[in-house]
Amino acid sequence: MKTVGAAGGRLPVHRSLLFRMLASSLLIVVCAIGATAWLAVWTTTNAVRDQQGQVLADDTMIYRALMSYAATHPDWRDAEPVVRDLARRTGRHITVAPQDTVQPVASGPVRASRMRGKPFATVDPLHTDPFLSQQARGGSIDPAALGPYALRASERQRLDHAANAVAKCLTDASVPFKRSTSPAGRPVIALLQDVSLKEQTASADQQHYRAKRAADCGLLELNVPTADEDRALTALNQVVNACLRRQKLPTVHLGLDFISSTTAQDTGTHSAQNCIDTGRREQLAPYVAPAALLHVSNTSGSTVAPFDLSPTNALRTLVVTAAVLLLAAFVTVVTGIHLVRPLRALTKAAQDRDEHLPSVPVARNDEIGRLTAAFNELSEHRARTEQQRKVMVSDIAHELRTPLSTIRSALEAAQDGVIEADQHLTASLLEEVLLLQHVIDDLQDLAAADAGTLRLHREPVLAEAVLRHVAAAHGVTVEKAGVTLLVHSKGQLDLWADPLRLRQIVGNLVSNAVRHTPPGGRITLRARRDGATVVIEVTDTGTGIAEEDLPFVFERFWRTEKSRSRKTGGSGLGLSIARKLTEAHDGVLTAAGAPGCGATFTIRLPQSEGANRR
Repeated sequence: MKTVGAAGGRLPVHRSLLFRMLASSLLIVVCAIGATAWLAVWTTTNAVRDQQGQVLADDTMIYRALMSYAATHPDWRDAEPVVRDLARRTGRHITVAPQDTVQPVASGPVRASRMRGKPFATVDPLHTDPFLSQQARGGSIDPAALGPYALRASERQRLDHAANAVAKCLTDASVPFKRSTSPAGRPVIALLQDVSLKEQTASADQQHYRAKRAADCGLLELNVPTADEDRALTALNQVVNACLRRQKLPTVHLGLDFISSTTAQDTGTHSAQNCIDTGRREQLAPYVAPAALLHVSNTSGSTVAPFDLSPTNALRTLVVTAAVLLLAAFVTVVTGIHLVRPLRALTKAAQDRDEHLPSVPVARNDEIGRLTAAFNELSEHRARTEQQRKVMVSDIAHELRTPLSTIRSALEAAQDGVIEADQHLTASLLEEVLLLQHVIDDLQDLAAADAGTLRLHREPVLAEAVLRHVAAAHGVTVEKAGVTLLVHSKGQLDLWADPLRLRQIVGNLVSNAVRHTPPGGRITLRARRDGATVVIEVTDTGTGIAEEDLPFVFERFWRTEKSRSRKTGGSGLGLSIARKLTEAHDGVLTAAGAPGCGATFTIRLPQSEGANRR
């Protein structure tokens, strides 16, 4: 695909505005699809994670509920309603079967034949799962397994009344404590360390006081086992101590916390703790359901939780997808408006018929931004050119009107016999004609330079020779003006230039210096080398140039005298011609100066290889 440029040439495809807009649209679509896919995957992943977390939470809840049942029932005969209720609440298929058979003792709404794969967990209140039980440590006994330590309702009520009395007494005595309830339903009151006493390093007397007040309030009596608990503890101690004696370990005396009242070193060994745990399990075995395998599966019988996007998650995915698509459409519209707005502004500005085209704001740094900047520069250049054209027409008319008016007046006076047509009149008219010719020649040089048709006849030239030739040509003018003209040149400076045009450049600068240097002043012509450049300077001690006037000294018909007075002479084109001729030689002409300090015009010309062909 090719596109035609403004000048009729063909632009590359990648520079075409149509191609860029198409690429932008495709990029937006690709980004929208990619973002939609990414967000959909992200949403789905979160949904799957949430659903898997919910499934794990449900399975854990099933395990704990069945563990609680097993800890409080001697068998699984009445577990069917519990299992079915859990299956209804979680939507999972639950099967509980003894470890030595596949025949289930309790099952949810799935057939026993669907029990496949590894079981989810083993429901054994005497050996809890460390990952699924929160109340018991791994391998320990479930706290809900009370057996003979379960309190009767009357005993629980009596202990609650006693605990209330103890708590009131401790509160009145300002003794800090914490009250809780054991899994068996027994109230537990534990003394707390007073923060203020701790910070002040409480004395032994204060600690003794608190312990005495707690004893006076009946705290010790509250922890005394009931008759049923005492019988169970007696039986447990007998079994545990028999195990310890067989292993030749010290005997223990266990309380309701099942921790020996002897030293921790005696009961903290692994063998001693095994005897305690074994004794407790033997004592609790008749009161808890036997260990059973727990199978949890989905509707297909698989133990792996299936992914079934919930309505909420499905709606969330659809909403996110729709939001991304709407965002893509919005970005497309905004991008289109962003592209079209500056084009509309450019079109409106270009259609403006006013003399000065309005400036279009440049708010972007791309092709359209560069086009806008170029349009603004073109508008400013057009305005400047139009203004220069008007000023130039006015200046040319002014420059031509004065000598023409003089010639006309003299001829009319001679025709009317007012003056005599003698040699003096002829010389005056010839001077005015030469002035007209000079203006016309200057305009012709400028026109040729602007059109690029100015011809240069380059040849080897010595800079010093050019300066001395110009000084000799202006000798009479300089002498008449009462100005001193000096020439300084360092070494043999060769140039490859048009000698006539180079003398014209320096001559115009000297003529300008003579007009602005008062009698007694000095004009100096210097030539020197600066690397591969030859520098020619024309310096005067005249009126100088104000800083605000420096940018305009090379404009056509510009004079420091705003009144258009011709007392200094000249057409106002000399400096403009000098700069154009310098640029034609691939050089640079600059001006510097200050009011009352004179001015310096510097010509920098390249010393090309042709300058050494002499």
